[in-house]
Amino acid sequence: MEAINNVVLAVSNFLYQPFILPVILLVGGLYFTIRTGGVQIRMFKECLRVVTEKPKTENGISSFGALMVSTASRVGTGNIIGVATAVICGGSGAIFWMWVSAFLGGASAFIESTLAQIYKKKNADGSSYGGPAFYMRDALNARWLGVIFSVLIIFTYAIGYNMLAAFNLQSTFQVFSFYGERTPAIIGVILAALFGAVVIGGAHRLVKVTGVLVPVMGIVYVAISLIVLVLNIGNIPAMFAGIFKNAFDFHAIFGGFAGSCIMFGIKRGLYSNEAGMGSAPNAAATADVSHPAKQGLVQMLSVFIDTMLICTATAFMCLSTNIIPQNYLGADGTADAAGYVQAATASTLGKFGPIFIAFAMCLFAFTTLIGNYSYCEGCIRFIIQRDIKPGELLAFRLFATALVFVGSIASAGLVWNTADMMQGLMVITNMPTILLLGGTAVKCLRDYQKQKAEGKDPHFVAADIDLKQDTDFWK
Repeated sequence: MEAINNVVLAVSNFLYQPFILPVILLVGGLYFTIRTGGVQIRMFKECLRVVTEKPKTENGISSFGALMVSTASRVGTGNIIGVATAVICGGSGAIFWMWVSAFLGGASAFIESTLAQIYKKKNADGSSYGGPAFYMRDALNARWLGVIFSVLIIFTYAIGYNMLAAFNLQSTFQVFSFYGERTPAIIGVILAALFGAVVIGGAHRLVKVTGVLVPVMGIVYVAISLIVLVLNIGNIPAMFAGIFKNAFDFHAIFGGFAGSCIMFGIKRGLYSNEAGMGSAPNAAATADVSHPAKQGLVQMLSVFIDTMLICTATAFMCLSTNIIPQNYLGADGTADAAGYVQAATASTLGKFGPIFIAFAMCLFAFTTLIGNYSYCEGCIRFIIQRDIKPGELLAFRLFATALVFVGSIASAGLVWNTADMMQGLMVITNMPTILLLGGTAVKCLRDYQKQKAEGKDPHFVAADIDLKQDTDFWK
């Protein structure tokens, strides 16, 4: 395990050099912000309107439905443990850079999800599917790149992110007296059994229940954070001063960039909101909308919900208390993020705080596991260019279930470093692709705006933007 971790860490450290991933994400997001005229600000109100639209056909997936699938993956352990890790390891300024990456990433999310809608494919029943692998194949004529990206999604979500979600969940129980040497394995067995019941046994009702509970839990989570903030109102000025002072301490930042607030803000922001990675477009492609830009706007809203609301709620809930985050940094460089969040809430809410965080993590982690897995089977079909045989599908589902258990008993360093490496590889595959194809999404946005200005409910026709490639839906 140590040897594997050393290799993974070396690759991850290389990817997060200042002029590789940070530049690709921030400069790419800034470029799309300029090209779209600041779409994340100008059209925020339109995002809220579009998300309530019904699907075009009776059995189609609505914009809201696609939003919930992508948000189930985005909103999870990263919003609690990821944020706390960034604060512990990078300082409070990491939150500012998380905001920056989310703001710029909103434009990237619009581009990649609009492209997924344009190049989506039609199932026999009329429903749709797609994602970055398909716009890589159909728009760039690079199926080989789509195969690489599909492999990366499987490794990132079925292995990296799902192992990390399982680890983060069990770590929130360390503060309780019953936690012992066998507790991670027991939690791992329970979590793997529930996960397997859904992906193997088809327990769809459980997914529907959590699909309702998680939005409610998100609202309750933000409400609890506001209560903590109000109860610590005297610390708020110092909290904001600390965030901005640390965010612009460039001497410290460039003295050790790998451990700086910028790097941790980008790393943990990406882990949470996934903007530019190419994951959410897989969900976006399933939406039944009249214009691709509509789903681009909806997925842009998902980034806002994830980072500006829920991640910020965690940050403020912790930083407004008198708990010192650096006290939760281990000698080996790993962070006891769960311990920090629970200590912060306990300092204000007493015993209720740690219990609430553990309960929130149970819900968020489970739906994250299911949301993450939902991206994988379609990628396998893209790679093998046929339907998956029942035996093959069962083997993969058993493998994914086993990884949930492994994640709960693995070391903190290995699961974090694996997730960082895999998400980095997805970014350096997807972001250059959407930079090449972004002009098509920008034309699509202009077509949407033109029709809106004419008082129409926008309907997209590929020929209207001189799209050369054949499409299944927009003729």
